[in-house]
Amino acid sequence: MNASARTRRTAGASVFLAFLVLLAGGLPEAAAQQATEVEAATGEQPLAYLDELPPLLDREIFFSDPEIGYAALSPDGEHIAFVQQLDGVPNVWVKGFDEPFEAATPVTHDRNRPVIGYFWSADGSAILWSQDVGGNENFRIYAVDPTADPAPGEKVPAPRDLTPYENIQARIYAVPKATPEWILVGINDRDPRIHDVYRLNIETGERELVQENPGDISGWMADLDGNLRLASRVTDDGGTEILRVEGDELVSVYTCEPAETISPMRFHPDGERVWMSTNCGEGVDLARLVLFDPETGEMEVVESDPEGEVDFGGAIFSEVDDRLLATTYTGDRVRIYPKDPDFEKDVERLREAGLDGDLFFRTPTRDDRIWIVKNIVDVDEGPNYLYDRETGEVELLYRPQPWIPTEHMAPMEPVRYTARDGETIPAYLTLPK
Repeated sequence: MNASARTRRTAGASVFLAFLVLLAGGLPEAAAQQATEVEAATGEQPLAYLDELPPLLDREIFFSDPEIGYAALSPDGEHIAFVQQLDGVPNVWVKGFDEPFEAATPVTHDRNRPVIGYFWSADGSAILWSQDVGGNENFRIYAVDPTADPAPGEKVPAPRDLTPYENIQARIYAVPKATPEWILVGINDRDPRIHDVYRLNIETGERELVQENPGDISGWMADLDGNLRLASRVTDDGGTEILRVEGDELVSVYTCEPAETISPMRFHPDGERVWMSTNCGEGVDLARLVLFDPETGEMEVVESDPEGEVDFGGAIFSEVDDRLLATTYTGDRVRIYPKDPDFEKDVERLREAGLDGDLFFRTPTRDDRIWIVKNIVDVDEGPNYLYDRETGEVELLYRPQPWIPTEHMAPMEPVRYTARDGETIPAYLTLPK
């Protein structure tokens, strides 16, 4: 091998090693070991700056299950539920509000599949979740008393199977505060292709038929009191049709074309209008927030993106009186537009406390006093905080993946570039540190 070829090989090996260190990010000793191997193989010194690079990080630390996740406050604020592994599988645990996580006790024990999509009943007397077996999508609905003692020979209280039927799929449509012992569900035991609507007692499993599916309804919606009010179906041409429930009859009240979208969100406190996100209508591009009256067909446009960039993102509502507190839009980052002066102060307080990422407000107590706020930033998966609206106190609850060394993570910057057709493309750029 001539000197020129040897030089190219040495340089190539050193550059390749630097590339691996930058992208993969192990430990300083791993980088040093690889540098030693390069030196032994080539007889040349590696690049001097390799020792100054951030440590190599195992990919597993980014893709492993969170240590703690999916926390939810009980309606009375006395307990916090969350997901943590039990015998190697993520399950639901519960602790007292002031207790450390180490004092928590498990309340579900699925030995094969994670239990993630859980929530508190309206009065906090039970934790509800749906689960299938081995991915067969035959979801059943379960409930458990989080304060009960473990069943004999078990690590958790005995769960109640509220839909103990073979080869069915159950869906939860509503958990009304007005009737906390009853929830509204869909079950396809009459015809596996469609879901009829039932009122289901979470204590006894008793069910009452509310509405039989005529054969083409894909979704149902109740008002804030749990009364079935709307249905939706796909039209023959691929559009979406919203129908009003009138006894056993369904009356068409709104239709969108196939290229348009519509999503009813929840009913207004007046019990007459419904909040919807839609871009239906001539000349309408981005989805916007509207209030629609299913009885009269009248529609009020409430808001579209103030910056005219993106579709309507979401809304935050009060647990006390169901009024609109804020709207959100996801552009380069999540933008929050408060509609309530007190909530505007809440956002300001959180920013002043150092929560400068994308804020997500979750599971408030029934008096709206305590919220869990998730703060997603580009260098961390999203620390969760407890926020007391009365005192203004902001307290770290947990980091989902505390093992990630955020000091070595590189920031993400929004950028724009122009495509060949002249359109501006939004994107993000992350450069190695």
